[in-house]
Amino acid sequence: MTTLAAEADRRRTFAVIAHPDAGKSTLTEALALHAHVISEAGATHGKAGRKATVSDWMEMEKDRGISIASSALQFEYAPEGHEGEPFMINLVDTPGHADFSEDTYRVLTAVDAAVMLVDAAKGLEPQTLKLFRVCKARGLPIVTVINKWDRPGRSPLELVDEIVNEIGLQPTPLFWPVGDAGDFRGLARLTTEGEVAEYIHFTRTAGGATIAPEEHYSPDEALAKEEDAWETAAEEAELLAMDGAVHDQELFLSCTTSPMIFASAMLNFGVHQILDTLCALAPSPNGRDSDPKVLAAQSGSQEAIVERRDPTDEFSGVVFKVQAGMDKNHRDTLAFMRIVSGEFDRGMQVNHAQSGRSFSTKYALTVFGRTRSTVETAFPGDIVGLVNAGSLAPGDTIYSGKKVQFKPMPQFAPEHFRTLRAKSLGKYKQFRKALEQLDAEGVVQILKNDARGEANPVMAAVGPMQFEVMQARMENEFNVETVTESVPYSVARRTDADTAPELAKQRGVEIFTRTDGELIALFGDKWRLQFIEKEHPEFVLEALVAD
Repeated sequence: MTTLAAEADRRRTFAVIAHPDAGKSTLTEALALHAHVISEAGATHGKAGRKATVSDWMEMEKDRGISIASSALQFEYAPEGHEGEPFMINLVDTPGHADFSEDTYRVLTAVDAAVMLVDAAKGLEPQTLKLFRVCKARGLPIVTVINKWDRPGRSPLELVDEIVNEIGLQPTPLFWPVGDAGDFRGLARLTTEGEVAEYIHFTRTAGGATIAPEEHYSPDEALAKEEDAWETAAEEAELLAMDGAVHDQELFLSCTTSPMIFASAMLNFGVHQILDTLCALAPSPNGRDSDPKVLAAQSGSQEAIVERRDPTDEFSGVVFKVQAGMDKNHRDTLAFMRIVSGEFDRGMQVNHAQSGRSFSTKYALTVFGRTRSTVETAFPGDIVGLVNAGSLAPGDTIYSGKKVQFKPMPQFAPEHFRTLRAKSLGKYKQFRKALEQLDAEGVVQILKNDARGEANPVMAAVGPMQFEVMQARMENEFNVETVTESVPYSVARRTDADTAPELAKQRGVEIFTRTDGELIALFGDKWRLQFIEKEHPEFVLEALVAD
């Protein structure tokens, strides 16, 4: 096996997805703890005295105890008994709140698998369902983790049934809980055939701040130690195995089944079992298809043409996120790039597919929360932050050698709209700079027209909390206080230059230009849109939906 192929093979790149408050950031930090990257978890004494987790770096995240922006963490991990090079983990913690769905969806284009975190008491929740459907559509294998088993919750079999019935995903337990929810004693480790192999007993540590000690027992020893609790766990595991709920690698990779683990991220119970499972079962980096529309346009063909970049091909990468303000000591912009193929070397000259320009990657970093480390070399599956890399935007492709351009990043249909202006006219220069930066990051979509002018654009967002983030970052990072005002619109459609003049004459409609040059029409409500569509079927009005 070549060095490049071997490096790609030891990569595991995945995202943690869930509904808000399911424990994503706590789990992210617990995984880092078990990989010995940090010595103490941020969640120390429950929510009342909780420190901010290392992956939450924005002030709003610390204040509210939620993740607002995705963050990428990279570390090495070697499961017990593993021989050879350790695995390289690229872990992306994502926002759970529905208002930041677009950020999460972009992350899911840059990973090879997902950990779906489910609250033991609440089960599947709306955002979990939405994110699962995205994973399913993209063919991302899913590992299911039932979190918070140290608290009162539902029965494990009930949770399995809900996942099967609600989303058609068959859980295949690998670690089954011993003790009811709220009485978490340990885990029964199951073989891939569903047989009980051993009992792993956990001991609590103060506040769950350090790795929980484990003791391992044979099934007979476990029965003597835990009695009814063990007997119940063994019977439930046997029942599931008889029902066919056993691991099959092909079905897992096709997103038909999902390895299942019960855990408590807060107490660090079952955490390294999650890492071990990902190392053993999650796929290593795969190739990526080019954008068929681009190749067809270049060749003049009427049919879509697809080329594929495999991990061992020449270097290529895709930008899935652009972020500024991560550290007040570094007033720069980071473009987070997922390496698709080839070897990346810091300082190498690369090409930007969208603009045709070339640039040097002199400043390249790996990022752990706010901690930065210069990266010299990276391989397929790795996530690298490029500093101040020109005009890179989410969805852009960079490459060396033969040109390649991957599919653009999906954009969501905004449902909330507000104007934005600087409180002080003297801050207009800073306001414009901040607007350009945050628009490029995709914090919100910025819409402009001549009637409102440059100083009073309209923000378009999936959820209203994005407006709060926009204002907070303008104030904290650019020292610009802003004012927002509501506008009487709730529906957006894409239109064209031929339709726009006549459409603008309609009552309850306003035409804007988005930063990417698209013409966007805003309507008062869906009924107004339906009326205009009925009266003017010749108008071009296209829904703004994710690809």
